[in-house]
Amino acid sequence: MTVRLALVMGDPAGIGPELTARLLAEPDLLRQAAILVIADRRMLEEGARRGGVALDLPVVRQAAEARPEPGRPVLLDMANADPATIRPAVASAEGGRATLENFTLGLDLARDGAVEAIVFTPFNKQALRLGGSTHEDELRYAAGYLGYQGAHAEFNVVDEIWNARVTSHVPISAVAGLITEEAILRNLELTVAALQEAGFERPRIAVAALNPHAGDGGNFGREEIEVIAPAVEKAKARGWAVDGPWPSDTVYLRARAGKADAVLTMYHDQGQIAIKLIGFDRGVTVLGGLPVPICTPAHGTAYDIVGQGTANLEPTRRAFAIACRMAESRRAGTAAA
Repeated sequence: MTVRLALVMGDPAGIGPELTARLLAEPDLLRQAAILVIADRRMLEEGARRGGVALDLPVVRQAAEARPEPGRPVLLDMANADPATIRPAVASAEGGRATLENFTLGLDLARDGAVEAIVFTPFNKQALRLGGSTHEDELRYAAGYLGYQGAHAEFNVVDEIWNARVTSHVPISAVAGLITEEAILRNLELTVAALQEAGFERPRIAVAALNPHAGDGGNFGREEIEVIAPAVEKAKARGWAVDGPWPSDTVYLRARAGKADAVLTMYHDQGQIAIKLIGFDRGVTVLGGLPVPICTPAHGTAYDIVGQGTANLEPTRRAFAIACRMAESRRAGTAAA
């Protein structure tokens, strides 16, 4: 059975319309899922013009009318992002509202079981706030909207290397106080589950240290001794393939050498800088732990190249592939249960 997937157009002022249109012009990808496109028809046509592709999609105005099939996506016209009034490369309330409306409908459809996965082209956080969001990012918005109280986290993926983190969008000054055994184990559990859904039977996870040189035996901090190492031992006792803590300036060398499938870092930039240097042009962000797999390219809205037709489609392709794999895995797990 083919995955039912919602393809959500993100910020209309960015490269999202172009990426959405160009993805829909790739017949090999389209055959892998039954795709419902959630976007403004006029803005999608503008994206196709910018991207130099031609689209011919059935258009509906209500989700209940849509009957997408593999190789035959359907456009749900939201009529909420007029290219005549949205300025390219400018974050706006109108663009933020349209993005939120598109994403929210995708979440509604997932909650109702109408779609099994969501892929969205990049959002702009400033525009989202202008458009009415009170959440710091898309992950928290999705969890809040779905009323989901369970553990959830953001993962970044380049090629076959996954990046997970214990803390995310918090001030650096707050990080050390948030590093607890419970937090580390919770995020390791999420990471194991997400990678298994993505096709790793027994994922190997390298845990990064917090302090320089992994604390140097306590000379530069004791978090490694008192918190991180004990959490790693408890994770091993649960049967997970976990090791560390490794110095953060070398831990990604282990992953690149094939000794780990994922790295669990302690804070945002500790992993983000490394993973983007490894392959910014191939990165995918996975919103993990939620009731529905949600993936997006890891890059931003790229206001600096809007309208040039040069946006890199590869991260969006990869996001699509990961979302399909995760949805298929969840379905198989549900059937087995």
